Amino acid sequence: MGLTSNDTASVLAIDAGNSKTDVAVVSAAGEVLATARGGGFRPPAVGVPAAFDTLADPVRRALAQAGLDRATRVSACLANADLPVEEERLAAALHARGWGGAVEVRNDTFAVLRAGVTGPRGVAVVCGAGINCVGMRPDGRTARFPAVGRISGDWGGGWGLAEEALWFAARAADGRGEETALARTLPAHFGLSSMYALIEALHLEHLAPERRGELAPVLFATAAGGDPVARAIVDRLADEVTVLATVALTRLELLDEQVPVLLGGSVLTAGHAQLDDGVRARLAARAPKAAVHVVSARPVLGAVLLGLDRLGVAAGALERARRYWETS
Repeated sequence: MGLTSNDTASVLAIDAGNSKTDVAVVSAAGEVLATARGGGFRPPAVGVPAAFDTLADPVRRALAQAGLDRATRVSACLANADLPVEEERLAAALHARGWGGAVEVRNDTFAVLRAGVTGPRGVAVVCGAGINCVGMRPDGRTARFPAVGRISGDWGGGWGLAEEALWFAARAADGRGEETALARTLPAHFGLSSMYALIEALHLEHLAPERRGELAPVLFATAAGGDPVARAIVDRLADEVTVLATVALTRLELLDEQVPVLLGGSVLTAGHAQLDDGVRARLAARAPKAAVHVVSARPVLGAVLLGLDRLGVAAGALERARRYWETS
C-alpha cells in the first residue's frame, strides 16, 4: 500500500521499561524525525499519573525536535502492562495526555517480537528484570501469559535469578544446603566477607533493595566457573525459556511450521554461552522448525513498526525505519 493521505502522518513510539524509556517520532515514510531517552516506567511503584509524568519529558523533547505538537498515532509498548485490562487503562491515561491522536498500548514484550520479525508472525521470549513471552500470527491471534510473578506461575528474570542464587548461597553458608561458590561470590560483589554480612545488609537495607539485580551477572559468572549449583540454576532458566516458547507456538498452531523465535532482554542478549546453548538445544528438540534469533536492535524499533503497521504504510517505510536502528 502506498502513501496517500498518510503522507504527513507520524508515529510517536514509546518503549518504556522498568529502568529506562526510549521515545521516537517517525514519519509515515519511515524517516526518524527525533529520538529521546528518559527514566523508567513503574506504575505499580509510583502510580499511573507519576509514571506518565516520567515519560512526559522525553516525549516533549522528541516532539519538539520533530517540530510537532502531537503525533498522528501513539504506539506505546510498556512494562507492567501485563494484562489486557491494564493495557486498556494505560491507553486511556496515555490518550488523556494529548500526545497523539489514536493510541495503542501493548506489553513491552511485543516490541521485542515486532523488532525481530519482518511481519506479524513469531514468538518472543524476553528475560530482563522479569520474564515474559508473547506470540502472534498474521490473522491477529496472539498468545501471551499474565507474567505478574509467582502467582501466575513465572520463574526467572534477573530479579528472580538473584533471589534463587541468594537462597542457595544462604543455605550453603549455614549448612542447610550443598556447598556452592555462590556463598563467596555474591557477598564479594558488594565487598562483603560473608553471606551473613550480605543477608544483614539486604535485610536492613544498608544495600538498596534494587541492587539485588546486580547479582544475576554474578550468578552467570559463577556458573561459567564450573559451580554445579550455579550451573543448575542457569539450566533451569534454559528450561523455562524453552517451555514458554513451546507453549506459545503450540497455542498458535505454529509448532510444526518454520517460524522465528526471538530472544530479548538483558539476560538473554548478554551472550551467556551455557544459557544460549541450552536454549537452542532444548528448542531444537521440542520445536525443531523454530529459527532462534537474538534481537539486538533496541525494542523501540518494535514500537515504531507496530505504529507504522497501523498506518498501513509501504514496505519501504518499514525497512527505512528498521535500517535506522539496525545500523545505529
